[in-house]
Amino acid sequence: HVNHDPCTLVSKDDPAQPHTAISDLDLTGAAGEFVSVVGPTGCGKSTLLNVAAGLLQPSEGGVKVFGEPLAGINRRAGYMFQTDSLMPWRTALGNVAAGLEFRGEPDAPTVAEGWLRRVGLGGFGNRYPHQLSGGMRKRTSLAQTLALDPDIILMDEPFSALDIQTRQLMENEVLALWAEKRKAVLFITHDLDEAIALSDRVAVLSAGPASHPLGEFTIDIPRPRDVAEIKTSARFVELHAAIWA
Repeated sequence: HVNHDPCTLVSKDDPAQPHTAISDLDLTGAAGEFVSVVGPTGCGKSTLLNVAAGLLQPSEGGVKVFGEPLAGINRRAGYMFQTDSLMPWRTALGNVAAGLEFRGEPDAPTVAEGWLRRVGLGGFGNRYPHQLSGGMRKRTSLAQTLALDPDIILMDEPFSALDIQTRQLMENEVLALWAEKRKAVLFITHDLDEAIALSDRVAVLSAGPASHPLGEFTIDIPRPRDVAEIKTSARFVELHAAIWA
């Protein structure tokens, strides 16, 4: 649950002038719910995710994680970034195992290998990031995030740099893995098609600065879903028109 009114960040252009990124926001995600936040570039979507992760502190309001006020880093969340966050000196297996090793997990390599197989990279554990395609690096990042078994998954436009075919494959992969354990997901995107296809609920932010919520929409399209096929359904078209408006 995120409530901050407003969230103030220091402007990069003039540090003496505070910049209000988001104001009047009250957003709650239920356990196991897939929530997407959409809005134009610069509306504070990544700011919102960083506040939920505990990387930024809101100037007013606060964040609650399973009913408890968040202080510092959100240890119950896993964060999948927009850009590659893989360590170039570690193999794919080493990257997936890294968080487990830092946490003291004795079976880190075995768990990591299992997650690589689940994302379709069972035979690529010994490859370094520069030896992997963009889609394979995203699969590795996804395995790296899910291997820690977080209760909340934060995703910041993770597939925006991929070609459309790879992107749809990754979106379906995420849906399949999410359906296994139904973790809470907060997904940031500027792609309305992606948000509707993946989500239980879509929240819309206005343009910034001082971005504010414009509305929330329940995505009542039955699951399981295929992100390519769903876009031809009448309900998808109806929801897309309503949210776009």
